[in-house]
Amino acid sequence: MSLKKCACIDTLYTELEWKDRFQAAKDDGFSAVEFWDWRIRDLDETREAAEKAGIVISGFNGDADYSLVDPSHKEKYLDYLAQSIAAAKKIGALSVTIHSNALGDGGIVVNHYDDLSDTVKLCSMYDMLLECAKMAEKEEINLNLEALNITTDHVGNFLKYTQMGAEICRLIGSPRLKVLYDVYHMQINEGCICDTISNYKDQMGHIHVADAPGRHEPGTGEINYKKVIRHLEECGYTGYVGYELFPLHDTKTAVKAIMEWS
Repeated sequence: MSLKKCACIDTLYTELEWKDRFQAAKDDGFSAVEFWDWRIRDLDETREAAEKAGIVISGFNGDADYSLVDPSHKEKYLDYLAQSIAAAKKIGALSVTIHSNALGDGGIVVNHYDDLSDTVKLCSMYDMLLECAKMAEKEEINLNLEALNITTDHVGNFLKYTQMGAEICRLIGSPRLKVLYDVYHMQINEGCICDTISNYKDQMGHIHVADAPGRHEPGTGEINYKKVIRHLEECGYTGYVGYELFPLHDTKTAVKAIMEWS
């Protein structure tokens, strides 16, 4: 079985105009595309380009300026998530990605919330995710909760381990709320990739791939992606594998490596 490949077109095909990236990804063998910030894109153009190319839009980020771990953000977070879900439905996207903390330019964590205890952060995240799940079920859209590395790209992010995210999703028990397991981020934070996949396979709604260190294509770092992809297949994963990586040299070379390693 070959897993469905998804190209992040905010990191791949950046040498092309936005509307041309969809067809390029389709031509290279990707089943879907994803991107980061829907606010900076023309949604009509985006939907038209995807439909013309015959490619699925897997999703995009949906929380931006607000944090699940900040109790004072609850109303604003849910209001913004509702806008993101509306944008997803407008372009026919399948999911929205969410995070524990607001992320700024370059993925910088906007507020580390050193003034809040871990107890407050965790309880706030659980409380808000309950409401997020209700909204997702009502609107028939999937939410994927992503943990991020805290040493290289996202210092100060609260959600840093797969276990916490997966157990929260299990407790909430919504079919519309799952974990986005980013192999790159979690190799940096926790390792044990295949064991983690085995332990939390029921809670994985989307996968992200990049090699570590460097966040480039498979084969440029230390992760044995042939084994990882095979293990995902053996565990029965049927969702998309999103290649959210920065080409070491260029898109053409990176895509060749993606196809060879998976």
